Amino acid sequence: MISSSSTTMATTLLALFFAFSTAYAASVTFTPKDNFLLDCGSTSFATLPDGRIFLTNEQSKSMLTAKDDISISVPSADVPLAIYLSARVFKEEATYTFKMGSAGWHWVRLHFYPMENSQFDLKKDAEFDVQTADYVLLDDFTTQNKTGWFLQEYLINVKNEEFILKFIPKSGHVAFINAIEVVSAPDALISDAGSALFPVGSFAGLSNYSYQVSYRINMGGPLVSTQNDTLGRTWIPDAQYLRSANLAKNASVAPTAVKYPDGNTVTALIAPQWVYATAQQMADAEVNTPNFNVTWDFNVDSGFRYLVRLHFCDIVSKSLNDLYFNVYVNGKMAISGLDLSSINNALATPYYKDFVIDEAISGDKITVQVGPTPDNAGTKNALINGVEVMKMSNSVNSLGGQYGVDGTKATPSGSGSARNTVAAVGFAMMFGAFVGLGAMVIKWQKRPQDWQKRNSFSSWLLPLHAGDTSFMTSKTSMSHKSGFYSSTMLGRVFTFAELQEATKSFDTNAIIGVGGFGNVYIGEIDDGVKVAVKRGNPQSEQGITEFQTEIELLSKLRHRHLVSLIGYCDENDEMILVYEYMSHGPFRDHLYGKNLPPLSWKQRLEICIGSARGLHYLHTGAAQGIIHRDVKTTNILLDDQFVAKVADFGLSKCGPTMEQTHVSTAVKGSFGYLDPEYFRRQQLTDKSDVYSFGVVLLEALCARPAINPALPREQVNLAEWAMQWKRKGLLEKIIDPHLVGAINPESMKKFAEAAEKCLADYGVDRPTMGDVLWNLEYALQLQEASSHGKAAEEESSVATIPIPSSAPASPPTETASAVSLPLSEESKSPAGSQALEGHSGTAMFSQFADLNGR
Repeated sequence: MISSSSTTMATTLLALFFAFSTAYAASVTFTPKDNFLLDCGSTSFATLPDGRIFLTNEQSKSMLTAKDDISISVPSADVPLAIYLSARVFKEEATYTFKMGSAGWHWVRLHFYPMENSQFDLKKDAEFDVQTADYVLLDDFTTQNKTGWFLQEYLINVKNEEFILKFIPKSGHVAFINAIEVVSAPDALISDAGSALFPVGSFAGLSNYSYQVSYRINMGGPLVSTQNDTLGRTWIPDAQYLRSANLAKNASVAPTAVKYPDGNTVTALIAPQWVYATAQQMADAEVNTPNFNVTWDFNVDSGFRYLVRLHFCDIVSKSLNDLYFNVYVNGKMAISGLDLSSINNALATPYYKDFVIDEAISGDKITVQVGPTPDNAGTKNALINGVEVMKMSNSVNSLGGQYGVDGTKATPSGSGSARNTVAAVGFAMMFGAFVGLGAMVIKWQKRPQDWQKRNSFSSWLLPLHAGDTSFMTSKTSMSHKSGFYSSTMLGRVFTFAELQEATKSFDTNAIIGVGGFGNVYIGEIDDGVKVAVKRGNPQSEQGITEFQTEIELLSKLRHRHLVSLIGYCDENDEMILVYEYMSHGPFRDHLYGKNLPPLSWKQRLEICIGSARGLHYLHTGAAQGIIHRDVKTTNILLDDQFVAKVADFGLSKCGPTMEQTHVSTAVKGSFGYLDPEYFRRQQLTDKSDVYSFGVVLLEALCARPAINPALPREQVNLAEWAMQWKRKGLLEKIIDPHLVGAINPESMKKFAEAAEKCLADYGVDRPTMGDVLWNLEYALQLQEASSHGKAAEEESSVATIPIPSSAPASPPTETASAVSLPLSEESKSPAGSQALEGHSGTAMFSQFADLNGR
């Protein structure tokens, strides 16, 4: 809402500011197809300073349906425009009807001034609603607490040939209106997609809402009136919203210095050059490293979402890639490491970004902050040129309250039908639980006479199935000691006594890992064969479902780059899994945290390639495909030759069928690796694994955790932080120091491109694991070619072998092979063949030590 109080501070600047404004014409003009301008109650034309002419009361009477014919006016008043000197007053419901020439976005501007007159005291007598056919614009509106004139401005997506405005007085009160504008707005003004602030992601469907302009601010500059905005908008100065004026200083250039980018991504329709030609920046703190934010506070109505549009234009930098800063909205990171010059490779080029602020985040105040990044890159400064805050219509299409045109009450954002769905699902789960409990009681009553002698409680009370065969098998189906496999090919079934012997009665000294499922022990079976024994506890969060999943999936899968399941034990309530032993433990331990000898770049590439082969096999090797759902560096294990194998399939799910595009499921996984699209939509695809693998690639390159809360906010999330540096073309500045100077630049470039593609916001934009595998193999070839070239240079002083600068003539053809090339001698160095003494979980088999991320 724009009012007289909002513009008082700018009045003295206005004349000076526009003294030279006539010398400049906007490069983009907009001619509205619909342009209804009504001066309600007036008897003569009202011409505004921008040249627009408002129709008189007589000229617009065909648009009005009302039982009253009451017009009031005053000869003069402290108002900026003549349209505030007259008004129509309604004692009963009245309707304005506009015949629209085009559908789409339209400005609806309602001008009010509760003038003093002999007939009505509008400050006391006026209380009313304003509605369209679909939207409530004002609810129980009164002017008692308002002074001077004010404007209520809306942006509505009109879809019908007629557009109506109803003024509905409350009982014993009147409604009034001074002037009305219904004017076409360009379709490009509001795109259909924006960014959600929390949880971070995209927000689709913005064109399905209507908006009320709460604030339109010109940062660091004076008032910009309708004369200098082709859409007839007014931009007010920011001074009254600036929390600490001493922390900010303004900057300005001539409007002609602002150049809109090619491609019409930003034009004068988004904001005029006058807005982008001024800015607020950080004040000179007279310290070497300034570290503070410049803050603006905007009071808003609670109970609504808000669209916050932030405008930027770097008018202060002298060179490209010198200004990096962070932007926060309500204390949450909105943009990290913003480098405006890199967006269009130019300075003084406008840019804007839309954020949707949920009602739970906005409350009754929206705060916008800009501040420097904590790293040492570039000049320590931050700026912003403009801010728009627009209230979004709620679930009942109201912008004025919690009730819709039909009296329906609004529900909080994201609830409504969703809340009813949750209730229905809860009831269904409760009903299912009773049915299941009843079935178990019946089964207990029918239990076999010799149930206490059976070796498996679950084999008769909780039958599990793999395909059409019994998932668990009884003691009579095989000879445990002989190590035979069951007829269902689910692996060897161990007796509890065998595993007690193998682990020395589950000696605590044999524990080599602790995870969400339970403890992991090192054991020996069959004359010295080392195995990893994962024993679930009764209170395990993984439980029997994931125990079943792991056995069922691993019994069907055999691949060089998947950890092999040797067998299991479900005797006497036990849930024990037996795996092949991976002597070098998890990939993560060789990257950070354990002080192990650093892996070479070639070794890291080979480990990533092996992991990619394993995941590619999961996605394509079975008829339906399998989605791992918990890809991370602790679930990539290394054997004694540093061959990578993917492990831990407790969260895995079968992929979608040919008729499906996704699997709908509750979100599970590990923070830092979780696909944001999966998190938002709860729709799982194999591209969720691809996203997680992209984070793994960055861990391999940067040797740091995916999430590190101890770091500054913008560095906490590895994927976000690394991609900021990648977009700046400076990724080499954050790689593992052990790799500096050891990576061929082309190899790292191809590797970084693969990681970036994996981390695309939408799954449809991400590559398949087969494509990722190809790119990693290509990166390895580039690295090997570089190494061979250097070796040849050292061996010969006569001739040198040039390093190829382009791809090999024949790209790798293997994308899903179950056999990989043996590691080079480089991987058999002391770092790759060190002796492991004792039973240290951190040194030998801590690969299951971090399974609580799910």
